[in-house]
Amino acid sequence: MTAGGTVEAAAAAARRGSLVVFPTDTVYGIGTRPDDPAATARLFAAKRRARELTLPVLVATIDDARRVAVFDGRASRVATAFWPGALTLVLARTGVSRRWELGGDGATIGVRVPDHPVARTLLERAGPLAATSANRSGEPPGRDHDELVAMFGAEVAVYVSTDVPLGGAASTVIELTGPEPKILRGGDVDPELVIGLATTS
Repeated sequence: MTAGGTVEAAAAAARRGSLVVFPTDTVYGIGTRPDDPAATARLFAAKRRARELTLPVLVATIDDARRVAVFDGRASRVATAFWPGALTLVLARTGVSRRWELGGDGATIGVRVPDHPVARTLLERAGPLAATSANRSGEPPGRDHDELVAMFGAEVAVYVSTDVPLGGAASTVIELTGPEPKILRGGDVDPELVIGLATTS
């Protein structure tokens, strides 16, 4: 059960390029469509996030992830083992995502399938979303509807919030573009488990 806006309203707003806030399996996320430069610019501005930092992309399924990121055997093994879940894979972009203005160097994309029914339903209806934790850069994520509205106000078109505050850890981030897996951020998923699976032949 959700409070505030509906998933249908959030999906429609995201497809228009507006910002939406929604629950994930880690913390609340703030997102929008990734293929609209004006939309991702709004997300960077709301977050007060430097353009040198890349916006990750959330998707509903592994098949959706394959459309926007290049999967080799190890990425497929890791995704099958840990998705849906709190693991972000940084992979090379496909032709579909190559021109998306997500910040960073433009060569890679961080992608994740979240393990939360509201987030997954939203992604099924809206398509992939450029999404990051719902907070101003350098501040803790908002834990409930009131904190989120106080933080972003009218910058966000639709807030989808749960009845229970969220305060989980961020996702583990692993890069699989080089010969060796590289942990970029520790999180809910044990990095050593990911590295072990990624290095299995």
